[in-house]
Amino acid sequence: MSAIYTQKNRIKLIIVIVALLIGAGTVVYTNILVQKLAEREQQLIDIYAKGLRFMVSSESDDNTVFIQEEIIEANKSVPVILTDGDENVMDYKNFKLPEEISEEKKARLLREEIAEMKAQHQPIVVEFGEGFKNYIFYKDSKLLTQLRYYPYVQLTVIACFALMAYFAFSYSRKAEQNRVWVGLAKETAHQLGTPLSSLMAWYEYLKYTPKFENEPIVEELGKDVRRLEIITERFSNIGSVPVLKDENILKVTENAISYLEGRVSKKVRFTIQADFPSHMPAKVNIPLYEWVVENICKNAIDAMEGKGSIDVRLSLAGKNFIAVDIRDTGKGIPKGKLNDVFLPGYTTKKRGWGLGLALARRIIENYHKGKLFVKWSEVGKGTMFRIMLPR
Repeated sequence: MSAIYTQKNRIKLIIVIVALLIGAGTVVYTNILVQKLAEREQQLIDIYAKGLRFMVSSESDDNTVFIQEEIIEANKSVPVILTDGDENVMDYKNFKLPEEISEEKKARLLREEIAEMKAQHQPIVVEFGEGFKNYIFYKDSKLLTQLRYYPYVQLTVIACFALMAYFAFSYSRKAEQNRVWVGLAKETAHQLGTPLSSLMAWYEYLKYTPKFENEPIVEELGKDVRRLEIITERFSNIGSVPVLKDENILKVTENAISYLEGRVSKKVRFTIQADFPSHMPAKVNIPLYEWVVENICKNAIDAMEGKGSIDVRLSLAGKNFIAVDIRDTGKGIPKGKLNDVFLPGYTTKKRGWGLGLALARRIIENYHKGKLFVKWSEVGKGTMFRIMLPR
């Protein structure tokens, strides 16, 4: 099942190619049928012309009646117009003209029909000798026209239903994934609640015990307990609408980096700078935004194997967004994997669920209405992630 999920783009491409082949086969086969039917209609008009010529030249009343009833009148589908040598209408067949129409308007409509027939087929000339001739103009029957356009109408309808099914399936799958995310987050917050309460009690006990007075480890323990509270709050916020406020984005980012800096290898060097005034606000939910920054930085630290530099740069991106670029000096990401890193379950580490970047993108795009993507990456040189936040 995992292999199918990771190959979903290739599978989609195969399905599209197969659908196109089926559609092309349908069109080709229908066109063959249209061609055969068109040839039959051509033969019918040829017989019509021969019958007309024979009827005019025949001296036998029986033959004339046979030609009139069995050949000429047998044409019930192909629209035809019979004219003299000057293209004056003598007779027409298989046309629905408006009732109670004037002769002038009828003549105009028939002339328009003749122009359309000329565009489709060359008229058939019926010669009677001594330079006397008639023209038979004709066009495709209604059945032939319908058959010619039927496959395209059919493919359009199928495509519309396919799109509707695709969007319905995507929405259903996304909704199911959201329920899984929310359930997992709520359960995690619930599971953290009990040991966190115990840790808070132990911290309060140590804090007010004279034996541990002024012990730095107690203060650090307090920071970690407060951090666990923030993490629990983050998981609790998943699935609910977070409150976004105008926050000093530089200060919030510095706080997130500062917390990490004291808890990772000293061989990892952090720098942070902003290309705008230090008080510039952005609409964020602080616990969730800090979570995103931490996830990206922790992945960077893993990619650098605990040694290298992480540079954070904040800048304006147009009038409506602030860009937060986080660049590391790690292994880099192959070009074919730039989008895969955001897929749930994707990981290059021996341990882990591969949910960090998937959650980070969900937090930025679903909750903050921003964007998270790989702006640059080169194997052996590093990677830069960009967070786009609304101002």
